[in-house]
Amino acid sequence: MDVERRGDAVWITINRPERLNAYDLEMAKAMIAAVESAADADAVVLTGAGGAFCAGGALDNLGSPDPEALRALFTTSLRLVDALRACPRPVIAAVDGPAAGGGNELVVACDFAIATQRSTFGQTGPKVGSAPVLGATNLMAVQIGEKRAREMAMLCRRYSAEQALDMGLINEVVADDGLEAAVDRWLGEIHRLSPRYLEIVKISANQWWNQSKDNMSSGLGMLIQAIGSEDMIEGANAFLEKRRPDFRGARDAAGEDAR
Repeated sequence: MDVERRGDAVWITINRPERLNAYDLEMAKAMIAAVESAADADAVVLTGAGGAFCAGGALDNLGSPDPEALRALFTTSLRLVDALRACPRPVIAAVDGPAAGGGNELVVACDFAIATQRSTFGQTGPKVGSAPVLGATNLMAVQIGEKRAREMAMLCRRYSAEQALDMGLINEVVADDGLEAAVDRWLGEIHRLSPRYLEIVKISANQWWNQSKDNMSSGLGMLIQAIGSEDMIEGANAFLEKRRPDFRGARDAAGEDAR
């Protein structure tokens, strides 16, 4: 992960393009620290390197899960999305490429989102043996409507940048080579505004986020209790092996083994 001060803004770049910028525990902690230390900036920009925004938490160890390590990653992910909302400065998601799973929930958590035309959005939870409880099952319904949010969270469809704009998930779509210029334009507009009153607006506008936090905590507790389940293991292995998961077959096989 790279953190760079560019003028009056802090740019945080998730830099693991070989895994679509999926983050591990240490990266999540580093992002939290970078966001929390940016209170003196005009704004924070969260982006990804190498043609992807973020694929959420890394799935590498879900096929043979370490419960304590996963508990730490899950709970730190909640701290990460909360840090984005608690940051006193506006946070812009600069999206180029896939924003998937927990990466899509980072977009939900940011104040603004600007995306290139080639970007895509969507959740992956039930497809990979998980559930998107850190934004997609609660706050996202406020942003894009309940029916569309359930469609995204439950069916794991992918959506183009133009579709995401129409839904209200993002603020602007730009040409594939125009992302930084568009972000700079937004940063220039923010720079002309009062930091004090922007913070008041942001904290006051967190009403729905604050009401969602209890739901996020309970959903996270359910995810932790499901660590090592047949569905988690089958979903993760299918993802890593690039095949379609067979959740019902895996459950039946587990039942046979138990007998």
